[in-house]
Amino acid sequence: MKLQHVVESQQFTVPLLMELFDRSRRMERLVARGGTHDYSNRIMATLFYEPSTRTRFSFEAAMYRLGGKVLSTEQAKVFSSEVEGEQLEDTIRILAGYSDVIVVRHNEAGGAKRAAKVSPVPVINAGDGKGGQHPTQALLDLYTIHRERKSLEGLSIAIIGELDEGRTVRSLAYLLSKFDRVKIYFVSPPEVQMKPDILQHLEEHQVWYALESDISKVLGEVDVVYQTRIRPERVADRKKLASYTLDGRLLKAMRSDAMVLHPLPRTVEIDKAVDDDPRALYFRQAKNGLFVRMALLTLVWDGE
Repeated sequence: MKLQHVVESQQFTVPLLMELFDRSRRMERLVARGGTHDYSNRIMATLFYEPSTRTRFSFEAAMYRLGGKVLSTEQAKVFSSEVEGEQLEDTIRILAGYSDVIVVRHNEAGGAKRAAKVSPVPVINAGDGKGGQHPTQALLDLYTIHRERKSLEGLSIAIIGELDEGRTVRSLAYLLSKFDRVKIYFVSPPEVQMKPDILQHLEEHQVWYALESDISKVLGEVDVVYQTRIRPERVADRKKLASYTLDGRLLKAMRSDAMVLHPLPRTVEIDKAVDDDPRALYFRQAKNGLFVRMALLTLVWDGE
């Protein structure tokens, strides 16, 4: 199945997702053997206009595990020709002449789509702007769930935190809408609740969802607790933020077979005591990002 660029979650069909997951499992086995040199003739450029740890490192580790090479900048707004006023499109055209794939994190929603429009080599969106998308994060999230449950049909999930500008949760909602009998609880303070465009998309695809502000009401109902951050300055009543922190007390309300995910980094929204619970899978989730991104790189090159 051809995949020229990875810009948004809507690109992915269920068969394409299953192909990606199968490849990701193969990449797990490949990494266990130390990687491969099959892609030693490939160069990946990582162009990050915003700082990143997990996304940039996992993409670069993915490229090295595939045997390829990396050109990298983490602070492209400071250490690129944008300082001199160069437009993103011109930067992409130049980098495309040096590399076989460009992984871009941009500070504006839609930045990756702009890059893909002019690039003769594959562009992969590593997160664009507030309220944009982060499809590769959502893909590794979904892979983690699928790997544990073996199926995504009938999944119930609580997505918690600052949702209106959360590009990871927006991308994940788009992916979840492709599966039958999914139930999504959006749990958030009212002022940072999920935006209407995502809710409308879910309605059009007949996906059940509920808007909730009380985390304790839904924990016992779901297979997955997907926790994200809430910036204190974005809510009116900061005292209520503590009620969105997953701690030992709230763990007791969860089902024994549930899982806790988080795109990371975290601050106070997951107590460190939760780390030792077998349901806490966020560090395994982060590791899965290596395998999924390796699989994505091979997928876009196969589509050439």
